[in-house]
Amino acid sequence: MIHDFGITKGALVLDDKSFLVTGGTGSFGKTFVKKLLNLKVAEIVILSRDETKQHYMKQEFSDTRIRYILGDIRNYETVLKATRNIDFIFHAAALKQVPTSESFPWEFVQTNVKGSHNILEALQYSHVKKAVFLSTDKAVYPLNAMGMTKALMEKLVRSGSYSSSTINIITRYGNVIGSRGSVIPHFIESIKKSKSVGVTHPEMTRFMMSLDESVDLVLHALQHGESGDLFVRKSPAASVATIIEALCLILGEQKIQIENIGVRAGEKMHETLLTAEERYVTKESENFFQVPMIKNNQINNSKYGIEFTSYNTKQLNAQELAGILLDIPLITKSIKL
Repeated sequence: MIHDFGITKGALVLDDKSFLVTGGTGSFGKTFVKKLLNLKVAEIVILSRDETKQHYMKQEFSDTRIRYILGDIRNYETVLKATRNIDFIFHAAALKQVPTSESFPWEFVQTNVKGSHNILEALQYSHVKKAVFLSTDKAVYPLNAMGMTKALMEKLVRSGSYSSSTINIITRYGNVIGSRGSVIPHFIESIKKSKSVGVTHPEMTRFMMSLDESVDLVLHALQHGESGDLFVRKSPAASVATIIEALCLILGEQKIQIENIGVRAGEKMHETLLTAEERYVTKESENFFQVPMIKNNQINNSKYGIEFTSYNTKQLNAQELAGILLDIPLITKSIKL
């Protein structure tokens, strides 16, 4: 059943292998664990600092193959312990909220940069075969502190400063619908309660990806990635105005009041998943971009590629987006509440 998760024939064998998922009690982690439990994996280790989320996750998943470690990736000894006897790592632990990062940048440095450094340091003393580091479109031309810390994380992974035999891979993705911090459930609640919604700017665009698609991306990267590779999914996008229109269709609202609250600190009108330089050297498949590390002699200044942005990718209309949203359990749950 490996092919169900975006891994093709001749795939990496995942049976009887052990996995570490940092930040594994989050939205991505829980979706990823559900996928792994359908395989014959030996063990899934969840490293997170939130004991409450671990408690609820234990209630949700009764499978004995899951083991929990309570700890913070900021602590090197905790990370070193967690990487023992692990075959594959998926590093999802991060601080993600853009406005918060503007107020507390040092906290984001400690988690997103130092925490990732701790993973890379620990890999030197482990037998981990591959590690996938989850990044974000906000790491490209970073405007906010969160994006800057993620950009630094990518630089660490590709720096060659760590002497492990682990194949380290990066994945970048944009807005994951239904994940922690996703604005769509907030919009739904606001429309239902007051028939109004506050938006930053109606023409602002964001990439649209489901949690299942984010899992497909990291598994594709695990299968096909070589050391230093960066993977991006060919995601469509939607404007804020289209998101609101799609939610009105789903909720059966004919008219709502829209308040323009203005672009918040650290936000962009449009996001970028690949720079022109990266796009120039990328390898493309039907659904993914694969970007090797760029060497100095690979780039000809007169032959840059075309950036991959939330403005120039496929733009979803309200009907298309509504169909996508209705396939996402968290969204349908929000609508019914």
